[in-house]
Amino acid sequence: MKIYLLLFLSFLFCATQAQELPESLTLEEAIAYGLTHNRSIINANREIQKAKKEKWKTIALGLPQVSSEVNYQNFLEMPVSLVPAEFFGGKPGELSELTFGTEQNMIGSFKMEQLIFDGSYLIGLQATKVYLAISENLFEKTNLEVKKMITNLYSNALLAKYNIQFLEKNRASLEDNFQEIHQLFRNGFEEEESVEQIQLTLAQTNSRLKYAKSLLKIEEKMLKFVIGYPIDSPLKLKNELDDIFNEDLYFETLPNLDNIENNIDIRIADNTVKSEALKLKLEKSKALPKVNAFINRTYTGNSNEFTFTDSEQKWYGSSLLGLNVKIPIFSSLGRDANTQKAKISLDQAKTQLEEIQSKIRIEVSAALNEYQLAIDNYFTEKENLRLAERIEKKNQTKYFEGMIQSFELRIAQLQLYTAQSNFVNAIQKVITNKTTLETLLNRSNTQ
Repeated sequence: MKIYLLLFLSFLFCATQAQELPESLTLEEAIAYGLTHNRSIINANREIQKAKKEKWKTIALGLPQVSSEVNYQNFLEMPVSLVPAEFFGGKPGELSELTFGTEQNMIGSFKMEQLIFDGSYLIGLQATKVYLAISENLFEKTNLEVKKMITNLYSNALLAKYNIQFLEKNRASLEDNFQEIHQLFRNGFEEEESVEQIQLTLAQTNSRLKYAKSLLKIEEKMLKFVIGYPIDSPLKLKNELDDIFNEDLYFETLPNLDNIENNIDIRIADNTVKSEALKLKLEKSKALPKVNAFINRTYTGNSNEFTFTDSEQKWYGSSLLGLNVKIPIFSSLGRDANTQKAKISLDQAKTQLEEIQSKIRIEVSAALNEYQLAIDNYFTEKENLRLAERIEKKNQTKYFEGMIQSFELRIAQLQLYTAQSNFVNAIQKVITNKTTLETLLNRSNTQ
């Protein structure tokens, strides 16, 4: 009966999980889903939780520390002590054998310690805040990279579908042309080469269409992998390309590119400077005294038999209150060397911060240039596609009117297919380059 109950509960759990799995996602929903289920983000969030635990661990060092200890001894053979025999009326120079104590004893102690002053502890408290900030920045960096990947993969999947629409339209047009040219050939009005030319173009188009469909499946699987969605479960993309790529919205004025301080790499480097500054303070604090207070309570029981659990067993107590002060005096310049080493590390971190700031400025300028180039190229390829469509349409008309040969028609068709491919690639470049720029600036329309 228990087995059936467990099976039923397992089935119910699996059914609930399946119901919670979305069947379709917009780009914004895919990003939101990915920010929750992406494995890298999950682990980055765990690093934040570890940092919080580390912070409390450091705080706890300055709070009272309580410990207890029980020590039980059973002498299988009692130790013998030798004392001068003359103490007991014996002859001078001779020794007497004496046995002291009981065969068994038990000692229980209770100790409480309290840190009074330790410079390194105060620095440690500040360091935990920096460590937590570093973990949070790494978490944010992971978020940005995942957003970027999801945006690109989602867009690539839509572009693959868009390209498939081009190829299917081309194939349908070629199949109509093939039927018409083949009929003309059978009636003796067209040469065999014309049929072969259209067959060659159709075969190439079918091959490209097959590849495009395979690429779409790969893009969808990669998207599901990145957002943490089960690979084998079906997922529909709600958005069409026009939903996420609108010229009026996509080419809007960009934010201020001079403000790069929000860049996550710069913030991480800035935190590194703060961390090295605290390490320098830590080395300096090692020259300060350390003060600890403690109180110790001990109970001792003695017996020749194990009677320590009896209510009549006598216990002898003692208490101790103490203060421990440790004052560093001379370390043979070891502390000074460590302090100088920490100062050098701080200077290195500051230099690295300056280097990263300069590097990010260059990267932002380069990303902006690539984005603007991609925009220019997009409008160029858009116009080229329009012209290629007109040229191909005119050449079809000329061909069936007998004004040009099939080879010239094929050249116009290939020119159109190249323009279509270039236009799809141009859209991809715009999306990719804008996403890269927004990631550098730590800004996103979907955040």
